[in-house]
Amino acid sequence: MRKLIISSVIGAVLIFGSLYFAGVISGSKKNRRPRPAKVVKTVFVDTVKNGIVPIKVPANGNLRAKKRVELYSEVQGLFRSGSKLFRTGQEYNQGQTLIRIDSDEYYASVQSAKSNLYNLLTSIMPDLRLDYPDIYPKWQTYLNSFDLEKTTPKLPEMASEKERFFISGRGILSNYYNVKNLEQRLSKYNIIAPFNGVLTDALVTEGTLVRVGQKLGEFINTGVYELEVSVSKTYGDFLKVGKQVELFNLEKTRSYMGQVTRVNARVDQNSQTITVYIEVKDDSLKEGQYLEANLEAKEEMNAIEIDRSLLLENNQIFVVRDSVLDMISVNPVYFSDKRVVLKDVPDEEVIVAKALTGAYAGMLVKVYDPNKPKRAKS
Repeated sequence: MRKLIISSVIGAVLIFGSLYFAGVISGSKKNRRPRPAKVVKTVFVDTVKNGIVPIKVPANGNLRAKKRVELYSEVQGLFRSGSKLFRTGQEYNQGQTLIRIDSDEYYASVQSAKSNLYNLLTSIMPDLRLDYPDIYPKWQTYLNSFDLEKTTPKLPEMASEKERFFISGRGILSNYYNVKNLEQRLSKYNIIAPFNGVLTDALVTEGTLVRVGQKLGEFINTGVYELEVSVSKTYGDFLKVGKQVELFNLEKTRSYMGQVTRVNARVDQNSQTITVYIEVKDDSLKEGQYLEANLEAKEEMNAIEIDRSLLLENNQIFVVRDSVLDMISVNPVYFSDKRVVLKDVPDEEVIVAKALTGAYAGMLVKVYDPNKPKRAKS
């Protein structure tokens, strides 16, 4: 019994001792969590100054030579080799022969017709000398100038009906026009370069049998190109012929100056766009090259241009007033890929120039001062 009482007393003392020391330990702890410091974010600002903002409409397309000729054959025969090989990339000067088709057989028939005409002219000369001595000299001069190896000269002008009836009755007029028709067709056996340029497509080679209506290739003039672009019909009234346009290549490493030469009067029904043609001259350009254009469609008065990321929902932007953020409503009039043109922004208003993460109306901010020296980090 005595041992039980002693054990109970010792247990109670241990329990109360444990509680006491636990209270002492818990009371001795200090709250070491630091009070969060108030962070004031720095913002970049800009002072509004309304002015004239040119609205540039981006467009793109592929270059196409302004002067180009698709070569077709109007006659049949073997394609003969010339001074230059008929190959893609071959350059020709104006007047040089692009294609020469074998015309020996047809040439013989032309010479035969010219010989018949010459014989007819020779046969009427005695009658002209006797019956029409006043017109005999001019026909004798024409006969003397007649050369079978050259193009048939134009017939002398007939001044009277008697002369016309006499010449026509002898079949000279019909034979003359028959010869001219044959000579015209003979000229189609040779295709001549109409301007300085380059052969961009060659569909036949020397020795090929060329048929009537067959496409032979394409020939273009280098240095002068047109860029065909489509823009929204909204700006159709502002795009005028003669406007200067800045063009860029795909890598944005080179720029070119072009000029609007034509504007299509019809709106595409599917896309509701207008086709605009821009002429550009540069020896470094190639047909088919991709270019981007910035068309100055119109000028917006009393407006500013900012980054699209600064425009909030419901057409609002952040402004800074007494180091506190606020929001004002604006009127966006034009959007591009990265920029937006705004109206109804008061002059001298201080707006946020760079997007601020977590910004809200009433937020305390600090305006960035570019003249303030920065503290070096330790």
